[in-house]
Parts: sequence; structure tokens; C-alpha cells
Amino acid sequence: MDPDLLLTVGIVTAILTIPTMLAGWVDGRAPRLGTLLVILSAALLIVAFTQKPGGYDVSDIPSIMLAVVARYMP
Repeated sequence: MDPDLLLTVGIVTAILTIPTMLAGWVDGRAPRLGTLLVILSAALLIVAFTQKPGGYDVSDIPSIMLAVVARYMP
């Protein structure tokens, strides 16, 4: 797969983890879905960083994400 796509999906999944973890914590239950999302996003980000030759620079991430969205939107 495209490492830029993996990076974008990993970042979006990591952002979605925050409300899921907070909802589990506020309700007083174990945040199982949040934990699963953390593991999934970490795996996606690790694969993306290892598949990209030279890695990613933090300042390039917004432009990479916009390019991925533009590529897959009609």
C-alpha cells in the first residue's frame, strides 16, 4: 500500500481515539474500542514510517494528508 495513505489513515484513527477513550473513561468502563484504535493507529503509523524511504518530516505531513485526500476524492 501507499505509505502516504497509511500515514493519513493512521493519523485520522489516532484522532478518533481521543473521544472514544474519553467516553469510556467518563462512563466508568474499560475503553476497549479506544485501546483497539490506539493499537491500530500505532501499527499504521509504524508501517508508514518504515515503508517510506527517508521517512517523513513533520512539516510535510499536512501537505501529504491533503494530497492523499485530493487523490481519493472525486
